[in-house]
Amino acid sequence: MKYPRTIRKYCPKCRSHQTHNVALYKKGKERTLNQGRRRLERKKRGYGSFPKPIFHKNAKLNKRITPLLECSVCGKKRYAQSHRTKRIELHEV
Repeated sequence: MKYPRTIRKYCPKCRSHQTHNVALYKKGKERTLNQGRRRLERKKRGYGSFPKPIFHKNAKLNKRITPLLECSVCGKKRYAQSHRTKRIELHEV
C-alpha cells in the first residue's frame, strides 16, 4: 500500500486543516522488569509446561499499520487509522 509522506488533515490542537508529516509507528523497547514479564518468568520456573494455553487458531497474515501524523504548524503528534496490509510504502506526492 502506498501512503503519502505529507497529508492534509484536521489538527485538533490548531482546530483547522493543516499539512501533517507522516511516519510509521514503531514499538519501543520492552522493559525487562515490568510486572507482566516478572509474573510470566515466575510462572515458568520449575517443572511443568507453559502456564498459558497454546493458541490453536491460525495467525493473521498481516498487521494493521499505524501512521503517526505530526502537524507541521504546532508539532502535535497523533495516530491515524489504517487498513490491514502486508507492507506500507511512504512516497512523495
